[in-house]
Amino acid sequence: MIKWFRRKKKQEPGPEQDEQLREEEQLREEDQFWEEDRETEEAARPETPAEEEPPSAEQPEDEPVSEPEPEAEAKMEVEAPDELDEFPGAWDEEEPEEQEAEDETPNGRARKGGFFGRLRQRLNKTREKFVDRIDRLVLGKKEIDEELLDDLEEILITSDLGVKTTETLLQKVADKVRRRELSDPAKLREQIRDEIKAILSVDAPPLDYRADKPFVVMIIGVNGVGKTTTIGKLAHQLTRQGLRTMLAAGDTFRAAAIEQLSIWGERVGAPVVKQKSGSDPSAVIFDAMDAAVARDVDVMLMDTAGRMHTKVNLMEELKKIHRIANRKMAAAPHEVFLVLDASTGQNALSQARLFKEGIGITGLVLTKLDGTAKGGVIVAICDELKVPVRYIGIGESIEDLRPFDPDEFTSALF
Repeated sequence: MIKWFRRKKKQEPGPEQDEQLREEEQLREEDQFWEEDRETEEAARPETPAEEEPPSAEQPEDEPVSEPEPEAEAKMEVEAPDELDEFPGAWDEEEPEEQEAEDETPNGRARKGGFFGRLRQRLNKTREKFVDRIDRLVLGKKEIDEELLDDLEEILITSDLGVKTTETLLQKVADKVRRRELSDPAKLREQIRDEIKAILSVDAPPLDYRADKPFVVMIIGVNGVGKTTTIGKLAHQLTRQGLRTMLAAGDTFRAAAIEQLSIWGERVGAPVVKQKSGSDPSAVIFDAMDAAVARDVDVMLMDTAGRMHTKVNLMEELKKIHRIANRKMAAAPHEVFLVLDASTGQNALSQARLFKEGIGITGLVLTKLDGTAKGGVIVAICDELKVPVRYIGIGESIEDLRPFDPDEFTSALF
């Protein structure tokens, strides 16, 4: 019993041993706490390092990681057309038909292309001065009397239809009123429109540039009417029709006339026969006729000097050019086009008279109809001279020179 007690006492720790054991146990508990805390943090931490590494060289090529480049290319193909919109006029001359939409005349007939709409818009000033005044005149009137006809006469004369044409129109209206074929003032507008359409429909053979080869067209007119520009635009139309066209720079006196025609020739793809400034125009036409035959040209357009139509020397020079062309080819020139500026009003009629008497003209080209209220002069010229209008110009664009159609013109005007 005493031995057992001694062993027990020996085995039991003393105060110092108890403190040491408590410290060791506390250290073990702290170590265990921090170990469990680290394990908890590692379990909660996202496993990013391994996924952020770039794909290795052994990665297959068909995995999605390698596909962003085709998607970027497809996106560029979709956005490319938007970039072309920054240059809206880049393709205007090459694809004019695609920009034109179908239009409809007041008669309800569809017109292909937007030319009728542009023509109606460009004739707005002439319509306001002429047609709109007729509408206001007959508004509220119940019969056609002498007072109404007097007011109508004033409108026609001040709209540049001229005295002779005005008398002709009033006489036809008065005759129908006396025969009681026309009594409603509201129908007076339609009657005037039909009479003007009949005047503009001059009896003339159709224009056929394939009737002879080369088909020679002589372009005449005073300076400033747009003669050289008309030649360039007409050459553009003929070239697009498949006709081989040549230009002759016969205006050797006006400053930069040869250079201007040369630029048009390069623009429309037509060769230009020219000599130095101040040369004899007849010599230029002589060389041009030879070149047209040698190069198998379909149409040759001859530019001529302008100056003032009252100058005797101008008329004599034009007659000489006419003789030279006729000497080289029996039927040449096949057409003589007189270019007139519609904005000059009755002065254009005076020019037409003198040119017809001096050299003879077969067709008219009226330019600048878009910027004037004097477009009625076209009726006066056709009525007095009985010469057909072949082309009209209603703007500066290369497509704004169009063949003249009396029906289309009167529909757009009224």
